[in-house]
Amino acid sequence: MIDYSGWRHAFKLDPDKQIEEEWLERICESGTDAIIVGGTLGVTYDNTLALMARIRRFAVPAVLEVSTLEAIVPGFDAYFIPLVLNAGDPDWILQPHVAGLRRFAAYIHWEQIFAEGYLILNPDSAAARLTAARPVADAEEARAYARVASKLCRLPIFYVEYSGRYGDPQMVAACKAGVEEGRLFYGGGITTPEQAREMAAIADTIVVGNLVYEDPEAALATVAAVKG
Repeated sequence: MIDYSGWRHAFKLDPDKQIEEEWLERICESGTDAIIVGGTLGVTYDNTLALMARIRRFAVPAVLEVSTLEAIVPGFDAYFIPLVLNAGDPDWILQPHVAGLRRFAAYIHWEQIFAEGYLILNPDSAAARLTAARPVADAEEARAYARVASKLCRLPIFYVEYSGRYGDPQMVAACKAGVEEGRLFYGGGITTPEQAREMAAIADTIVVGNLVYEDPEAALATVAAVKG
């Protein structure tokens, strides 16, 4: 079973985006703790399988964050299953999971499955629009969501998602205060080593995604900033 309890840094790669072989190799061998494969739009079985096959040439743990049932590919070390806690469309909280279990329950290795309580805090992101994410008024509300995930639902991961925009450290700190059990992941808008260090000082694990495609050299620098 994969152990994410010591992860400090992860890269997220989108199957719908292109990355050159040289940069993929450098990303996978950078010293990051894991590669998370996932995206909001344009994720298919074929492009997920193709990306997994390329990542599998390296020793880094590979995790699929499931965003669509059509792109569930066997062969990953683990599968992260998001529950969007502030989804305005309730179908995004549990209905996809019920549908998935109806189709795939007989094939699931439960020791590879980890649920994530997702809190989407960038209302302009594709994920927020897709799920009709409810706005979070302030830090106290953010902490309450974290407590729901940690204490009521007993979710092992609480994921603060700013998706393309650098987040408010006070909001992230409030979420950390609410996660009394489990692990806090942060993702969104990290573009510099300084931002990586700032969020890593609050969250248990930071996730760097878009920067891989915008400035891969800068993305690599975030690993040393967090783990150096």
